Amino acid sequence: MMYYCGIDEAGFGAGAAQVYVSACVLDPQKPINESLTDSKQLTPKKRELLAEEIKQDALTWCIATASVEEIEKLNIRKATILAMKRSLEGLTVKPDMVYIDGINSPEVPFPVETVVKGDSKIPAISAASILAKVARDNRMLEYDEQYPEYGFKDHKGYLTKNHIKAIQKYGPSPIHRKTYKPIKKIIDNQKNQQLELF
Repeated sequence: MMYYCGIDEAGFGAGAAQVYVSACVLDPQKPINESLTDSKQLTPKKRELLAEEIKQDALTWCIATASVEEIEKLNIRKATILAMKRSLEGLTVKPDMVYIDGINSPEVPFPVETVVKGDSKIPAISAASILAKVARDNRMLEYDEQYPEYGFKDHKGYLTKNHIKAIQKYGPSPIHRKTYKPIKKIIDNQKNQQLELF
């Protein structure tokens, strides 16, 4: 029997917090219901329910992260690839084939195929997408309690208009990606304004 692993990330384009990556090998004997699709197309409630079903019925799954520090040191692409490797290392069943959403892939000892919009095409990627998004969204709710002024519960760290206004008003928090261009621009502007005061 062939085991197919799907990999997807959550938070690649965000301006705050870790990037999350999930690897998931579905059990051919326990198919998840037909609701598997790109996690962004599902309601939060549906994602939560499916995430629990996936965790219970998948052959193996692993959610890994790359920290803000790693993102800033390596860049978001390399940090995501690092998290992909970590997610694969956490699997308890060796996959015969790995399908990764998007165009980036790590060097791993398995056959790998990248699939653009794979989260809406390949069930294992859809499952990984759901696990990664639910895990990251839940973490962002925790960050919202820690840093309520930024509204993380609403935008999950992505740079909406309100999020940018909050960064401009309060400055970046410890979980913001300060090398991210829009945030770096805000920091530089604030430094310049401070210099003008002296």
